Amino acid sequence: MESIMFLGLSAYAWITIVTVLSIFFVMARTRIPAEVAFLGALTVLLVTGVVDEEEGMAGFGSEPVVIHAAFFVIIAGLLQSGVLYWLTKNMLGTPRNYNDALRRLMFPIAVLSALLNAVNVVALFIDAVKIWARKLDIPASKLLLPLSYAATLGGMCTLLGSSSNLVVAGLYLSSTNHSLNVFAPLLPGAAVAIVGFTMIVLLQKYIPGRESPEQSFETTSDYTVELLVPTDNPAVGNSVDEAGLYDVKGGSLVEIVRFDKEIIMPVTRDEWVLGGDRLIYAGQINEILELKRTHGLAAADRHVWSIDDIDKKRKMRTAYVTFGSPLIGTSMTQSNFEQENDVVLVAVARQGRRVEGQPRQIRLQAGDTLLLECPPKGDEQLEHANRRNLTFFDSHFVPQLGPRTVTAAIILIVMFIVSYFHVIPLMAITMLAAGAMILFGCCRKNEVAKYIEWELLLILGSTVVFSTAITKTGIAETIATGVLDMCGTNPYITLVVMCLLASLVSEFVSDMGAGAIFFPIMFQQAQLLGCNPMPFVMSLMISVSISFASPIGSSTHMLIFGPGAFHFTDFARLGVIMHAVLLAVAITTVCLIYPLY
Repeated sequence: MESIMFLGLSAYAWITIVTVLSIFFVMARTRIPAEVAFLGALTVLLVTGVVDEEEGMAGFGSEPVVIHAAFFVIIAGLLQSGVLYWLTKNMLGTPRNYNDALRRLMFPIAVLSALLNAVNVVALFIDAVKIWARKLDIPASKLLLPLSYAATLGGMCTLLGSSSNLVVAGLYLSSTNHSLNVFAPLLPGAAVAIVGFTMIVLLQKYIPGRESPEQSFETTSDYTVELLVPTDNPAVGNSVDEAGLYDVKGGSLVEIVRFDKEIIMPVTRDEWVLGGDRLIYAGQINEILELKRTHGLAAADRHVWSIDDIDKKRKMRTAYVTFGSPLIGTSMTQSNFEQENDVVLVAVARQGRRVEGQPRQIRLQAGDTLLLECPPKGDEQLEHANRRNLTFFDSHFVPQLGPRTVTAAIILIVMFIVSYFHVIPLMAITMLAAGAMILFGCCRKNEVAKYIEWELLLILGSTVVFSTAITKTGIAETIATGVLDMCGTNPYITLVVMCLLASLVSEFVSDMGAGAIFFPIMFQQAQLLGCNPMPFVMSLMISVSISFASPIGSSTHMLIFGPGAFHFTDFARLGVIMHAVLLAVAITTVCLIYPLY
């Protein structure tokens, strides 16, 4: 097949192009999880012979994958030992007003994101920022968007701060046998971050103010109603299904509270109705109240779910439907989610407003806020079991601070000092730090696996293989030569054109994917022009991270999309301006720091 040529490219090259483009289509137009799409594409490349088994497996043992796996263990140690809890509690302080909140928020978040990865930091601080917003009486979105932007800007400054930085650095190592210092992108990243912070403060009027989804869930009486079954009711002795109390217009039966305080939840169709039962319904209250007239029920003398009662019984938790979740496009009646996790969906909010209708029949969308009635224990188990479906931010886990906290902090500091002086390779030091976290008891050995995001590792390994295929099949050389034919031999024009293309692609696909696809092309261009490859490598790192105009261009934007009740276009209001200005700043700074010849 390699001898078959079309438009100057072999059959293997066209298979690679179609496969990579198919990934973007599948991620944009279907609900297939990203890791499944990437793994399927990798399978196509292996089966068709574009890459051999050794090249296919090499991606999963590459530097970005190993470093990410080790870093998940390090983050587990920082979480369980209380280091991150201490930082959350003590780092930000108490703002006096909105401008003060922006100043207090952005710099610390950027620093932490450079050290601990932007996605981890945003997930950690969302609850704290929402508390700030309530105290300042402003919409949470006014602080959540700067939180995400600041984390993205900070993540550009180190290799560990951004997954795309690690991918590009790993590909550079494979191409040159030279590893990059963990702080290699610090100077251009810092210049972009400073300009970005200034723009956020000066253009804060473009940050949308959206009503928080939780405001739709302020009081339980707004979305639940309790009805009492009189002892002489004809339904007594029948199942809830036979009595017509299970499938009701406008709502769903959430739980039954027996006269002896026994709580039955979830309720099955064959559950018996007893005299004195309290039936708890969720949904359209005015329609559910018709049951009093049609089925001879009575209003309960006291609402079961008052705010003070929630923690004494089962408790309410909010969660957000993540992008790519298998729940998107389905309703709870079409899945086993509630039964598998021992929870009940009570209400749904979308873009800050509660969705009217029976909650369990609502087709879910990315970013929807779900109010769930959950068991009083097992927060961590519930969160880890549903990372692909939902994101919980109202965790009540409070670690004990003590000697382990100090130990974990020392391990982290030593890791960065050794990385800075490049004493040993970055992959080795992160693996040593992960081992130290386990050895010194900073994280529990039997729980480490729960913190590793295997899906992300699959995606990372696949992107490295795609980059190999793009180089091996001649796609990189062909595109690089074609762009040079159009742009001429001026390296500055070539650099600007490629960075513009890479940054635009990263707004609509993952920054990791954009980095892996564009690296072999830009590296090839640097070689054809006889230039120093470092300006091309550094500008690519920052360009694919400048994803401010779309919520799907950055993992941090996806995290805040639900909690901030954002509309898809909200990110473009400030993001388009920031994208254009920061891209220009990035290219200019890189060219000043790294000479092209």
